[in-house]
Amino acid sequence: MFAVTDRGSSQTIARQQVTSWFSPDWLTWNKYSEGMLRTLEKKILQIVKTAYRGWYVDIGPVVGPADKIWTISFNTDSPNTPLVLLHGLGAGVALWCLNLDAFAASRPVYAFDLLGFGRSTRPQFSNDATEAEQQMVKSIEEWRREMKLESFVLLGHSMGGFLAAAYALSYPDHVKHLVLADPWGFPEKPPEFKELPLWIRTLSYMLQPFNPLTGIRVAGPLGPWIINTLRSDITKKYAAALEQQELIPQYIYQCNSQTPSGESAFHAMMSGFGWAKNPMVKRIDQMRKDVPITLLYGSRSWIDHSATDIIKNKRIDSYFKLQVITGAGHHVYADKPEAFNQIVLEACSHADRSVKNKHLALMPSHDESEKTESDAGSRSNQ
Repeated sequence: MFAVTDRGSSQTIARQQVTSWFSPDWLTWNKYSEGMLRTLEKKILQIVKTAYRGWYVDIGPVVGPADKIWTISFNTDSPNTPLVLLHGLGAGVALWCLNLDAFAASRPVYAFDLLGFGRSTRPQFSNDATEAEQQMVKSIEEWRREMKLESFVLLGHSMGGFLAAAYALSYPDHVKHLVLADPWGFPEKPPEFKELPLWIRTLSYMLQPFNPLTGIRVAGPLGPWIINTLRSDITKKYAAALEQQELIPQYIYQCNSQTPSGESAFHAMMSGFGWAKNPMVKRIDQMRKDVPITLLYGSRSWIDHSATDIIKNKRIDSYFKLQVITGAGHHVYADKPEAFNQIVLEACSHADRSVKNKHLALMPSHDESEKTESDAGSRSNQ
């Protein structure tokens, strides 16, 4: 059972065009439909039992003249620390469907389509890696301001993990716990990467001049079939929960057959698809020490995790927890949802405890004369 307030969907959301090879305007046989994307999202989210609300959050002229971010929320009356979800490249809010009930059982949950992805508006991002990243981070912050969320647990998967870390670097006051799920863009690109699967090496070479998901748009109406053929593993992850297995490839197609706006931002930030031009490992030591980090990944993921030990050593005076989920691949949240959910909820509980301890520390003692300045301001680093 679910309830949706699809406010704003009845009006056409202005989508600015991005100059790009193989744009939907050029490919007249492209089969993108805003109404179809909305319908597919609703059908997938029918498996979520928790009532939710969906609406467009107007964040103003962040990148384009009138940016809007499609958002869904759950259990917003809960007093516990909210959890905010950032998806990866080419994804959207519906792909969290195996996790939302578990998360929303104990706290407010917010998931949104990143600017330039899914149902959110599609402005023209900068071609400069640093500026494109800053634009993405600013859009997240403006979303937070509009939502009036003071602090939260921030969970990012893949590209979303890279952006979550970038956000925590810029706005640490608002991040009570940073959860990085198989994050992209952390290690430096190695001079040789022969150890990676052949398909990753081939993709890195072939896609350098293009946006990564160009092939989906080139395929036109064959896009869902190609997604299901080349990445049937993604469909299988949801097979036990969804009777209509064609929903996932159709949803992914509809998310990515549009103007490649956020995808172009990713292209500006990437170096050979698997790495970032400005890798996070070079900056992680600048993150404030009191931002706890949980890093989790699948044991079978193709993502380069060589930066893990470097992060651990650079965060030696801070809370850092590494979790490896056996048998899971890059889409760890869908491969092993129960294990993934448990790890995320443990991070949320850690945030709840830190908030509670902070409130207790701020409460006046019964005997103020026995309370020292050191006692009032102490904080243990875990």
